[in-house]
Amino acid sequence: MHMAEQTKRRYRMGRRQTAVEQTRERIVAAAFELHATIGPSRTTIRAIADRAGLQRHTVYAHFPDLESLYEACTVHGIRSTGMPEPDGWRTIDRPRDRLRHGLTEMIDWYRANERMLGNVLFDVDPSAPPPTTPDAFELRMAALLAALMEGWPIERDRVATLEAVVGHALAFTTWQSLAGGGLSDGQIVSVLVEFVAAVADGSIPARA
Repeated sequence: MHMAEQTKRRYRMGRRQTAVEQTRERIVAAAFELHATIGPSRTTIRAIADRAGLQRHTVYAHFPDLESLYEACTVHGIRSTGMPEPDGWRTIDRPRDRLRHGLTEMIDWYRANERMLGNVLFDVDPSAPPPTTPDAFELRMAALLAALMEGWPIERDRVATLEAVVGHALAFTTWQSLAGGGLSDGQIVSVLVEFVAAVADGSIPARA
């Protein structure tokens, strides 16, 4: 094969791969928009195809099962909404300062994405198979929790309690509950930081 023919072939293959990736991204973006606005349980393959301007068989060709589509949607949602990442938090040395910074970032993200999170986290599609592994959102939350757990001067028998309390402080539902009770986001951060610090320094015992 001549060099010119090889170059043309590589170019065609590259264009074909780009087209495949673009189609896949259209499907994922359409599915995420529907999940965010009407919830997964009311999102059908037909609706995804219509939103993406494709045929249903094209959607199935890229995502033969719902689990793979949901995982791709989760990754897309994390990226497109700018969910906080743990690496920046770890640059803050003092655990209490890191916690305040992290909770502030998370609560800002929760407020900006409240409708989407309410739909995606709590509107479960009954036809979807149970997940076999943690999804990208759960893994990101676990990484954020791990970053907030680092560096607290705490005895070993209080670590599990502290982890449970930090996890509770980090949760979307905790913010929703306190915001629904009339607290401002700044007040919520302050209350949660003091709560965690009290557990860490032993003001609140690890067990009754």
